[in-house]
Amino acid sequence: MSDGGAFPPIRTETLSSGLRLVTESMAEVRSVTVGFWVGSGSRDEPDAIAGASHFLEHLLFKGTETRSAASIAEALDEVGGDCNAYTTKEYTAFYVRLLSEHLPLGLDILSEIMWAPALRPADLDAERTVILDEILMHADEPGDLVVERCFGALFPDHPLGRDALGTAESVGDITVADVRGFFEHHYRPGNMVVSVAGDCDHDDVARAIEERFTGQSGGGTPERSAPAQPAEPLVVLHRPTEQAHLTLGVRSVSRFDDDRWALSVLNHALGGGMSSRLFQKVREQRGLAYSIGSERQAYEDAGSLCVVVGTAPEYVDEVLGIVSGELGLLATEGVTERELAVAKGNLRAEMLLACEDSGARMSRIGAGLLLHGEAKPVDEILARIEAVDLDGVHRVARRLVEEPHALAVVGPFDPDTFDGAALGLAGHVA
Repeated sequence: MSDGGAFPPIRTETLSSGLRLVTESMAEVRSVTVGFWVGSGSRDEPDAIAGASHFLEHLLFKGTETRSAASIAEALDEVGGDCNAYTTKEYTAFYVRLLSEHLPLGLDILSEIMWAPALRPADLDAERTVILDEILMHADEPGDLVVERCFGALFPDHPLGRDALGTAESVGDITVADVRGFFEHHYRPGNMVVSVAGDCDHDDVARAIEERFTGQSGGGTPERSAPAQPAEPLVVLHRPTEQAHLTLGVRSVSRFDDDRWALSVLNHALGGGMSSRLFQKVREQRGLAYSIGSERQAYEDAGSLCVVVGTAPEYVDEVLGIVSGELGLLATEGVTERELAVAKGNLRAEMLLACEDSGARMSRIGAGLLLHGEAKPVDEILARIEAVDLDGVHRVARRLVEEPHALAVVGPFDPDTFDGAALGLAGHVA
């Protein structure tokens, strides 16, 4: 059955305040999700205040001059609403989901925290402790730590290689003035998008946002420089763990590269699902790992494809041989017709299933407008996925093997343990 005509049009508008607004109406639901998207993240922070974006994510919901954190929570609890925020390397998002009849309340709260947050010293000190605990918890989780170390090796001496949490040192030293200065520079209309999806009317939402706008005018997207340093091929962090945690990362295409669609297909075939090559060969056929998979990230001027696996220390060489071997096979042979069909079918279903949730639609259109300058209709995205062919996947696989790579290991090993393994991987990947 065709997907055409299944979705209402997406409307976009630049408001008089300079804010970009995008909406998508869902007549079949009674909820609405509102998101405020800021086009700055951890890569836009100076080293001295690394973690400032994540700090703001915590602080904005701590309240305004007229609303305390408790009163915000109580107001949303009373109507069954939900609020949250998250920080990435290139943007920060704040959102509220609630019944559409309570949309004015959601807009009141988000507008107040975005345009007039209190940023009290006491709140900063309280959240500093919370974030330092979060950093410690992150360091205690080898599965998280190995991914962080892999990104640091893929993008050395570049903010894309830094964790969004910042460091214990930078978070410990950040002041209210630092946070407020970052906020005043980046949290301005020219660097923001408001996205709304669900039971809503575009014109009503536009008027409501304009009425509530009290922020500074102007602003623009941050200036960025692409990673320039070569990747570090091997990083080993000794930990007395029972399991070895491995992440093999390869630099990949940016979010503007036309090959990103083919990379999505390749990623699924490699390690994106239960039928993928790595899941079948490493877990199902040989029982070498409970969890193995691949994931891709795309940034403004760079990207990555990472294979993440946890395995027993004695199986490390065998697992790495399978991973590097499959990457080599993809580069020389590409994927099969069946793998192409399975991957495209999975990506299509994933997209359509997400369309049943107002939060997922809000995220899709908000990220689209913020990061790409447009919110593509679902049918257009599905058409781009469907247009991927075997040659396209083979082409992007060949591109991958020419890119720098990094292997990060956390476990009971010394660095020299992996000299041979690293050289073996280089033959397939570097």
